Amino acid sequence: MSHTFRVDLRGIIDLLSHHLYSSPRVYVRELLQNAVDAITARRELDPSCPAGITITCGPALTITDTGVGLTEDEVHELLSTLGRTSKRDDLGFAREGFLGQFGVGMLSCFLVASSVTVITRSARGGPAVRWEADSSGNYTVSEMDTADGVPVGTTVKLTASRGNEHWLEADVVRPLVSDYGDLLPAVVTLDGAQVTRGERPWDDEDADLSEYCEQVLGFRPFEAIPIEVEAAGLTGVAFVLPSGVHPGTRQTHRVYLKRMLVGDNVEGLLPDWAYFVRCVVDASAIRPTASRESLYQDEMLLAVREELGEQIRDWLIRLDAIEPRRAGELLAAHHLGIKSLARSDDEMLRLVERWLPFETTEGAIPLRQFKRKHGAILYIPDVDEFHQLAPVAAAQGLGLVNAGYAYDMELLNRLSALDGPAVARRVAPSELLAALADPEPGIETALRLRLSEGAAALDRHDCDAVIRDFDPVSLPALLITNAEQQRKLDTEQTAEEVTDPLWAELLGQLTAGSGTSRPEQLVLNCRNPLVQRLARLRDPALVELTLESLYVHAVLQARRAMRPKDTAALNRSFLELLDRAVGGK
Repeated sequence: MSHTFRVDLRGIIDLLSHHLYSSPRVYVRELLQNAVDAITARRELDPSCPAGITITCGPALTITDTGVGLTEDEVHELLSTLGRTSKRDDLGFAREGFLGQFGVGMLSCFLVASSVTVITRSARGGPAVRWEADSSGNYTVSEMDTADGVPVGTTVKLTASRGNEHWLEADVVRPLVSDYGDLLPAVVTLDGAQVTRGERPWDDEDADLSEYCEQVLGFRPFEAIPIEVEAAGLTGVAFVLPSGVHPGTRQTHRVYLKRMLVGDNVEGLLPDWAYFVRCVVDASAIRPTASRESLYQDEMLLAVREELGEQIRDWLIRLDAIEPRRAGELLAAHHLGIKSLARSDDEMLRLVERWLPFETTEGAIPLRQFKRKHGAILYIPDVDEFHQLAPVAAAQGLGLVNAGYAYDMELLNRLSALDGPAVARRVAPSELLAALADPEPGIETALRLRLSEGAAALDRHDCDAVIRDFDPVSLPALLITNAEQQRKLDTEQTAEEVTDPLWAELLGQLTAGSGTSRPEQLVLNCRNPLVQRLARLRDPALVELTLESLYVHAVLQARRAMRPKDTAALNRSFLELLDRAVGGK
């Protein structure tokens, strides 16, 4: 024996209000949607029919349209059957050209209303029909006397439920109608005043799109780019933000579907790299979700996203060719997004190479300008390491680029792949050490003697000392780290701490054959007066204290994370030097 599901309307309304729709405000959209669909259907029968929607507010809200109207059979099928969309097609409400899809729109009225009354008369003939329903799921349908003079079209009347009276007041309804229905191809009036413009601003060649952007999105754009995707019936404008935003900022857009607003915080319309662009678009072939407040992630949306990304990219290339100075301004404001695109796009890579400033020993300059002076791009992949080595490299006439920021390494590797490996390469700190001059024999001999006397100071930090002669004179010592040796040292320390024999054996195999060189080198600058005085010291304890102080200073200069023993050395050396300064020793 078969049975038919029973539906609890109150439960369905609760589902809609708490899980499908984000706010009761959507009831305005659904009423406008039904009215526009009805007008569209009537114009298929009579293209000259009026396209008007009239709303009045008071104790109750009424909305009247000049649409096709409904017969009694259609009232039963369309207003009293939940979720049935196929029947709409049978009755002439095919989805192509119509806004509604899911058959639950009228239920949204019960988010704010205790009862709904519909009076409708069909353009196809027949008497006027009254449909009355309450939020408990009860409804009545009755024919009306044609003598009542009901015109073709539909009037919907909402009586507010307790606590929701404000949702039917003019001050609340007016901005909702303007927001949802601003571009609808029908004249919408509320209490006698027109509240929608009826035209898409980007269709008017004389429209001030920057002013429109400021009105709807809240900023004056750097540029307004016309966009179109024919396959999706999409037209609109992409507005470039005038200043930089964080790449993690939510990328949202104002999206209309067949001129009805889907939402002004819709995500997923553009590629992730275009986070500095906000769009206002109207489309006909993009699918909304059931709530009609976001977009359905399908192949069409993926195609739209790719096509719009290409159009924004092409605009960037044209801007570089026609207005190079503005292109530079744009890169300065939105460098991360454009760098992200340049990782896979050769033309964008060339734009970045020409205009985007990189941090270098010559200051902030584009890579192409750096190449003209130095011939090749020698880069350091770590920001702190660059800041430590840059003054020394600049004093020796060596040009370095800081490649420690987002995407820099990938872009330099792509330049090497396109233009040859000699164009850009990573510089190891040891190469810089090799470029420094050897000291004079006399001071080198004296310093080596002092180093042997104070060897314990550097032994505590697994550091070797190297003597060189370099600028700037103000820098007494430079700390150079061998990353590979540091990793091996960390592995050895871990092996000593673990208790699992198998794991300890594995770590021992990883460190086998690691050699005797230490992970750090303290490069002493013989030109510095402090280092020169160190060479003349005769007190071994003071030599050891000075060497440890120079080491800690070099660690701070390198911006390297302080280990516990480094912090202890900093405190110890400072207090001992202070004690000597005040006459303690």
